[in-house]
Amino acid sequence: MAKEHLGFIGVGRMGGPMASRLLDAGHALTICDQNDKAVAPLVARGAQRAATPAAVASVVETVLVSLPTPPVVQTVALGLDGVVAGSKVKTFIDLSTTGPRTAIAVADGLRARGITAVDAPVSGGIGGAEKGTLAIMVSCPKELATRLRPIVEVLGKFFFIGEKPGMGQTMKLANNLLSACALAISSEAIVMGVKAGLDPKVMIDVINAGSGRNSATQDKFPKAILPRTFDFGFATGLLYKDVMLCLEQAEALGVPMIVGSAVRQLLGITKATQGFDSDFTTMVKCVEQWAGVEVKG
Repeated sequence: MAKEHLGFIGVGRMGGPMASRLLDAGHALTICDQNDKAVAPLVARGAQRAATPAAVASVVETVLVSLPTPPVVQTVALGLDGVVAGSKVKTFIDLSTTGPRTAIAVADGLRARGITAVDAPVSGGIGGAEKGTLAIMVSCPKELATRLRPIVEVLGKFFFIGEKPGMGQTMKLANNLLSACALAISSEAIVMGVKAGLDPKVMIDVINAGSGRNSATQDKFPKAILPRTFDFGFATGLLYKDVMLCLEQAEALGVPMIVGSAVRQLLGITKATQGFDSDFTTMVKCVEQWAGVEVKG
């Protein structure tokens, strides 16, 4: 497949590494972001900077976006200077986590202008974005998914979820609920063990050799909690947003989420006490404070 001139809007902690990989793969890029520091290294590598999403969408046919919240995605897609106002764009690939309701609204708004929305949320964190090992959950017309696959596979592993807008988002919300749940319950279990006198490093080793292993015990505890760095790379406020979106979708579908509701509460407490921008691994600090112990290697 010939290398395309692509647009990329939102080149922050996740978008920046993804845009960099597209440059590595030989694609020309026109980028847009309000943060000068985020834009500078990509411009130094040959990317062109545009002032608005509409300006990006007036020079490329395919625009990728990686943005923090559903309202921001909706504004970038459908706002006054949004992608919808571009004169050349045909395809809008949303790598953000917005929930199915926003994905459907964006798809409807863009379709009215002849632009096809591709719902393509990603999982794998900053490390996955840098290494090109993200899981990318694509929902759009199948023929378009096939055409876009070589671009998507520069960023990670391609999963075709379905043709309807929002199906990729539903898959992503299910994944992030499980990730949040693993961290919450692992925090409670490890804090209990520490209070009883167990060594948390030994606990993690035993759990990872047994049936309790999960993404939190395999990655988050060894890398960010036991060393007390709390720098795994995802904001508490953003995970709280994802879990809230998941619970909203479950309620709309008539699916009870008893455990999910408890995880949302613990995340809400973490956000209130540690801050929106705190690393989500600081969830363990809430349990530690109530128990009066500290988990450390």
